[in-house]
Amino acid sequence: MPEPASPYHAEAMAVLHAQAFPPAERWDAAAMRAQLGSPGVFGLLEPAGGMVLARVAADEAEILTLGVAPDARRQGIARGLLRAAGEHAAAKGAAALFLEVSAANLPAQALYAAAGFTEVGRRRRYYADGSDALVLRCLLSPGAAAVRLPRPHR
Repeated sequence: MPEPASPYHAEAMAVLHAQAFPPAERWDAAAMRAQLGSPGVFGLLEPAGGMVLARVAADEAEILTLGVAPDARRQGIARGLLRAAGEHAAAKGAAALFLEVSAANLPAQALYAAAGFTEVGRRRRYYADGSDALVLRCLLSPGAAAVRLPRPHR
């Protein structure tokens, strides 16, 4: 079960982020600490090897980054983090959750599609490798499961 993260967790989150992303896309501990100290930003840390940072502003929320260590993938961690982030955002009044994903990242796209995200935009050549970012949105329901993913089984 994901646990709330604070600036105290910035180093651990940076280590996870470095494992999950290519060098050009990694966030260091200072970036994690700065994000966690920003208004509306919340983090969740999954001790089994994952993390998510998200921001709520007015009635919208955005996943800033979500990563799972390679040796912990395919175990439901990303699904659990996504669900928990959506529930937290909905509880804070967000009606929609947005994120960006590389057009080249088919496994992540499949996860987000299963959760009810749909493409609402595209940012050309957004990532360091030149790939486009797909802008995805999922409508949230207050008081209900925020995203459609079933809870992970462990």
